[in-house]
Amino acid sequence: ELMASLQCRLQALWEEQELVLLEARECAKWGEELEVLVRGLCQPNEFNRYLMFIGDLEKVVSLLLCLSSRLARVQNAMSRMDGNTEAEEKQSLNERHKLLSRQREDAKDLKENLDRRERVVSGILAKYLTEQQLQDYQHFVQVKTSLLIEQKDLEEQIKFFEEQLENLEQSIP
Repeated sequence: ELMASLQCRLQALWEEQELVLLEARECAKWGEELEVLVRGLCQPNEFNRYLMFIGDLEKVVSLLLCLSSRLARVQNAMSRMDGNTEAEEKQSLNERHKLLSRQREDAKDLKENLDRRERVVSGILAKYLTEQQLQDYQHFVQVKTSLLIEQKDLEEQIKFFEEQLENLEQSIP
């Protein structure tokens, strides 16, 4: 029953992931349309700033999400440590935790820098776009970010349930 329940949950997550991927493709088309509009209105150096921001948005958000999920896995492993845990394993987990924490702080700094760049890009676009077009751009940035977060969350959930199912299958004689 538990295996069937896990399989059912996994199936629902895979279906949800397909829907999110479809939304991501739609968002990418929207981004391409926006890029054509911006290219036609802005100076080349301003357009390059826009392109760099949009490209870095995905990279920085993905980096932050990846580091956060890796850090959470290490913290979970650390919370399962007990008196039987080898000193080497404890030391390894502590070192990984410190490293991932530093890397996540660095990624947060990158995100703050990206947020400043987004304000600069918005200021540039405000000179060229109508109020509605500017709102559409800002909505695009929000949707792109939320879709990245949703995709990563679904990947993590799927991975978790697949591991649970695999562990359960291995535990049954």
